Amino acid sequence: MPPPARSDKSGSSPKVNLNEKKRVAHARKALLEAEERHKRLKEKVQSRAPEHNGPKGPDPARYGDWEVRGIASDF
Repeated sequence: MPPPARSDKSGSSPKVNLNEKKRVAHARKALLEAEERHKRLKEKVQSRAPEHNGPKGPDPARYGDWEVRGIASDF
């Protein structure tokens, strides 16, 4: 297997752009922070008590319909 190609005649490996390293580090940090927020939100949702006597099915505030005993009201 041949050795990897060199970028110049001095025999040193190509230089990595410092801005690219910073960008990758910031992206990695942002992904870790987002994962931590997602874990905290999931724990918070799971710790809530279930709703009693609430509407069945999709959230009516999101879809705009309420249905109680077969009668639908749209508001």
